[in-house]
Amino acid sequence: MTGKKIIAFLTLVMVLGLQAVTTLDARQIDDISCSEAIVLLVPCVPFLTGLGQPTPSTSCCEGAQNLNQKADTTQVRRDVCECLKGASMKFGVNSDKTKQLPQLCNISLSFTLDPNIDCNT
Repeated sequence: MTGKKIIAFLTLVMVLGLQAVTTLDARQIDDISCSEAIVLLVPCVPFLTGLGQPTPSTSCCEGAQNLNQKADTTQVRRDVCECLKGASMKFGVNSDKTKQLPQLCNISLSFTLDPNIDCNT
């Protein structure tokens, strides 16, 4: 990426991150709010949208691992799932990248991450 493209991309990430934090459901999801869940995954946006490196950054994996630890009950996972489904549409994430994230960040899940997942199952 050229310098101008990097600056434009970072600006887009910041704007989308702020928009997501302020416009998505801000209700408390037990120990974590929807906006907190999104903020933890903002470093993953370049990877998840296919605009960054072919592997997630260290800060992306740390955020994903932190979110996984905080979402420690079935209900919290369902709430976070619904929150992130909405965010994935706003950010335009690549579903193949979403499915790769847990393995690349060494996170064990009993389900596949998919923007079309039924969060109640």
